[in-house]
Amino acid sequence: MRSTAGSTARTGTMTAPERDGRIRRFGRSQRLVHRSTGWLMLLCLVTAACLYLGPVAQLVGRRHLVVTVHEWSGILLPAPFLLGLLSAEFRADLRRLNRFAEYDRQWLRAARRRLPSPQDRPAGKFNAGQKLYAGWIAGAVLVMMSTGLLMWFVGLLPFISRTSAIFVHDVLAWVITVVLIGHIRKAYADPEARLGMRTGYVSRSWADRNHSRWLPKSGRHVG
Repeated sequence: MRSTAGSTARTGTMTAPERDGRIRRFGRSQRLVHRSTGWLMLLCLVTAACLYLGPVAQLVGRRHLVVTVHEWSGILLPAPFLLGLLSAEFRADLRRLNRFAEYDRQWLRAARRRLPSPQDRPAGKFNAGQKLYAGWIAGAVLVMMSTGLLMWFVGLLPFISRTSAIFVHDVLAWVITVVLIGHIRKAYADPEARLGMRTGYVSRSWADRNHSRWLPKSGRHVG
């Protein structure tokens, strides 16, 4: 792994950079990708509400403009992710999200049993719930883009009817809305996690409590 502001141990494992006693969790690239993707997703959902909810549509009007904004915000959704691939830090986080270890299964078992103790929920830089959410939302965005393009360019795939594309697009939009509300609720329940995404830094006590396998007592990144 390429070292940043932190030191590197002899084993090649990077020590977490610190600032004012706080540990660096996210660099600028990760924060920008998260923020821009979130705004694009919000724009998609707001314009969708303007198109499909009658009272909102009447209040806003300008349907053609709303349709155009909705289409292009959806098309641009993968753009922050693709630009983020230019960052080594972002690619490193993707590898972490794609790796599902035995302690992630332990985290899920503890979550199902509602065990509150941090010792029962070991996690690397990302816990199992965050990994599942990231994979699910990535797949959902691809399906939404595909069905949106089928609705936009009628006849693009003749064996798939526009009615079928609309049905999948609309149902998945409602599911995404529910999942995003859950994501936002979890974020607002954890001010330290929000601070980490906003500033890039978290307290060591928070990291030890919620991501014990990311920063063991030695301070080295492991997961």
